[in-house]
Amino acid sequence: MIKRRVHVAAAAIIRDDGRVLIARRPATADQGGLWEFPGGKLAPYETGFEALKRELGEELGVQIQRAQPLIRVHHEYPDKHILLDVWQVREYEGEPYGRENQPVRWVDVDDLPNYAFPAANLPILRAVALPQEYLVTAETSDDEVFLQRLERALKEDHIKLVQLRAKSLDDDAYQARAQKTLALCRRYSARLLLNADPEWLERIDADGIHLTSERLMSLSRRPIANHKWLSASTHNDAQLAQAAEVDCDFVTLSPLAPTPSHPDAVTLGWHDFQQMTETAAMPVFALGGMTRHHADQARAVGAQGIASIRDFWRDDR
Repeated sequence: MIKRRVHVAAAAIIRDDGRVLIARRPATADQGGLWEFPGGKLAPYETGFEALKRELGEELGVQIQRAQPLIRVHHEYPDKHILLDVWQVREYEGEPYGRENQPVRWVDVDDLPNYAFPAANLPILRAVALPQEYLVTAETSDDEVFLQRLERALKEDHIKLVQLRAKSLDDDAYQARAQKTLALCRRYSARLLLNADPEWLERIDADGIHLTSERLMSLSRRPIANHKWLSASTHNDAQLAQAAEVDCDFVTLSPLAPTPSHPDAVTLGWHDFQQMTETAAMPVFALGGMTRHHADQARAVGAQGIASIRDFWRDDR
């Protein structure tokens, strides 16, 4: 049976206080009664953005001033293949309300998992909850320098997602640094993921674990609880598929571009990165040669945002 293909534009409309708007599907509709991000099907010859503007005007009475791509989700239902073309909207005119008598509600991002959504919406929930920048810490044996640079990134660059990568430290030194890093992240309301064996969460109550690609490929199931964040390093389609298999919440995909440490490495380039991200089952951060100057381009080709060491860890400021 050839499944029908349905292309839908949807919006994560976010207020200044960080709350996001959701709407309830009519009881008579497919998957009626579930909550969703507002939007609708593309009309013939419409782009995703054009459909979004039209649908939000018809459904909510608002006019979009500016929107950014957030994530594109492919999902297989028994009778159809759906593509959700999701945009993040922070600038709009009008106060949203249910013009078609549908219930709408402003919800804290952390409360979204408490609402029942269609299965295809799970990657959107993850993308909405994640920032656009992911700091990977640099290797250094000097704790004082490490903490100074980390605090500068948290305070001045407003970094909200940190991966503690410290391969050069032994277990005792890593644990000591992780405790200090977690305290600093808590002070600035940032999430901390440990680049370590998942069992480290029994020692350090961090927000989650980042898996190396080798550790990722050795797993047969998700290694940590669902309320913790799980990310992984990926470099090819097989690793992206494995990340979906073990239910990673997001991944980094690299190397997109050359880096000073690996100037001759074979890189993905924007075209291959976009092709791989298009079919990923979770948000993807672009890694490898990325700076803030690449953020808009990364988002335009489907990335959640950028992950970087050197752009968030500079010592020249």
